[in-house]
Amino acid sequence: MISSRQQLLDAAKSLCDDFAQKKTTEIILSHFSQTHPCTALEHGLPAFAPFLGRSFNGREGVLEYFSIIASLLTYDDMRFSEYFVDTEARKVSVKGRAAFTWISTKESWDETFTYVLDFDDESKVTAYQVWADTAAAYLASIGQLKKASSG
Repeated sequence: MISSRQQLLDAAKSLCDDFAQKKTTEIILSHFSQTHPCTALEHGLPAFAPFLGRSFNGREGVLEYFSIIASLLTYDDMRFSEYFVDTEARKVSVKGRAAFTWISTKESWDETFTYVLDFDDESKVTAYQVWADTAAAYLASIGQLKKASSG
């Protein structure tokens, strides 16, 4: 029998791997609970980007979050490490890295970010939280990242 810790770790790695491999939003959504309410929240000021600072609720909301991300950003070389599993809270925290590009301005930056994932009793995600470099995303969105980075 697989331990609860291993189930949570496997579920988190599966979601992260699918996201890193740029799988479809439908495949990403398959990692989210169908039996419990689910949310996606990327922390930050809502004025900086339309996907920041607000909860996207329910499976439709989660789909909207990932669709907005896909319409504004591309990414390359995404990888994950330092998984931390809390079996009592049914949470997994993980550090990610990637090179992001804001599509409309073509400005890119390297970023380290963190996910905190909450899981239901079927090891499906109920809460997806992200902490990332919102300043870089904002500056890239207005075409000012290169200027700000060069001093």
